[in-house]
Amino acid sequence: MEKDSKETKTNPAASAGLVSKIFFWWLNPLFRIGYKRKLEEEDMYDVLTEDRSKNLGQDLRRYWDVEIQKATKELRPPSLTKCIIKCYWKPYGVLGIFTLIEEVIKVIQPVFLGKMIIYFENYDPEDMAALYETLGYAAGLSVCSIGLALLHHLYFYHVQRTGMKIRVAMCHMIYNKALCLSSSAMGKTTTGQIVNLLSNDVNKFDDVTIFLHFLWVGPLQAAVVVGLLWMEIGPSCLAGMVVLMILMPMQTMFGRLFSKFRSKTASLTDDRIRMMNEVVSGIRIIKMYAWEKPFSALVSEVRRKEISKIMKMK
Repeated sequence: MEKDSKETKTNPAASAGLVSKIFFWWLNPLFRIGYKRKLEEEDMYDVLTEDRSKNLGQDLRRYWDVEIQKATKELRPPSLTKCIIKCYWKPYGVLGIFTLIEEVIKVIQPVFLGKMIIYFENYDPEDMAALYETLGYAAGLSVCSIGLALLHHLYFYHVQRTGMKIRVAMCHMIYNKALCLSSSAMGKTTTGQIVNLLSNDVNKFDDVTIFLHFLWVGPLQAAVVVGLLWMEIGPSCLAGMVVLMILMPMQTMFGRLFSKFRSKTASLTDDRIRMMNEVVSGIRIIKMYAWEKPFSALVSEVRRKEISKIMKMK
C-alpha cells in the first residue's frame, strides 16, 4: 500500500554543532548527493520547527492582536510595522553586531596593508623589529580576510533567514485574513490583489532585511574612512565627500521616482491578475461565443501598460 505522504529527512541544522554551523558543514551530505546526481524533492530536509509557517504566523499574530487592542483604546489605526519590529527586533538586532564587525574589518585591512607597504618602501635588512612588526601586520591581514569571509556568509545566511521568516509570517496572516473576509469585504478587493500580495509584495521583506543595518553602519564607516584619509592626504579627501553629498539627494529623488513607478506597476499587475482570473473562470463561455481574440486583446493591452511602467523603472 502506497503511503499518503512521503517521509521527510530530519534537518541536520537542528542538531549541528557550533563549528558545523559556522562552516556550514551540516550541508555536506546534501552537497554530496547533488554532486552525484540531480537533487529531487525527497532529498530536501524537513523545515525547522522555528521556521514553520504555523509557528511564525502565530508569533506575529499575537503581537498583532495586542496592537489591535492598543489601537482601539487609543483611537488610532493599528500599525503592522510596530508588530514586525516587536516580533523580530531581537534576532535582527544581534545581526547588526555582525555587520559592525564586518565593516570594521574592511576598514582595518587597508591600514594593515599600508603599514606593510611602508616597510617595503623603507626596507632595511638589519631592522629586525620592523620585520617582526610587518609579519604581525601580515598575520593580522590574513586573520581579517578569513574572518571577513566567515562573517560575510554567516551574516547573509541569517539575515536572509530573518527576511524569510517575516515573509512567511506575513503570508500566513494574509491567507488567514482572506479566508475570514466577509462578502462585503470581498467586494472591496479582488483575487488578483491577494495573489499579488502573496507572490510579489511580501518578497520585499527579503531585500529590506539585507540592507537595513547599513543605514546606521554606513555613516559610521564614512566618518572613520574620512578620518583615515585626512591623516594621509589632508583636506583633499573632502572632495570625495562633497561628491557623495551631491549624489545623496539625487539618489533620494530617484528612489522616490522608483517608488512612484512601483506603485503604478503594482496597480497594473493587480488589474492583469484580476483579468486573467476572470478569463480563466469564464473560459467555457469565451470559447462558446468565440471571444478569444477580444479578450486576448484586453489582456495584451493591460500587459503592455504593465511592461511600459516596468521599462520606465529601468
